[in-house]
Amino acid sequence: MEVPKLRVEPKKYTGESTVVSMRMPRDMVKELDRIAAVTGYTRTELMLLCLEFSMEHMEIGE
Repeated sequence: MEVPKLRVEPKKYTGESTVVSMRMPRDMVKELDRIAAVTGYTRTELMLLCLEFSMEHMEIGE
């Protein structure tokens, strides 16, 4: 089975937003910041892409 890859494309969601707070391991935040610096995306944009990707590939068990 082929592993799905996260493809970075133009923004999908627009309009009004809301603030969501969460705790993350510092190492993960550092990695997000590294990727953001390389891609030109903000940390928030990357997190949104990752969440969207996860929701599209999610399988909910019973």
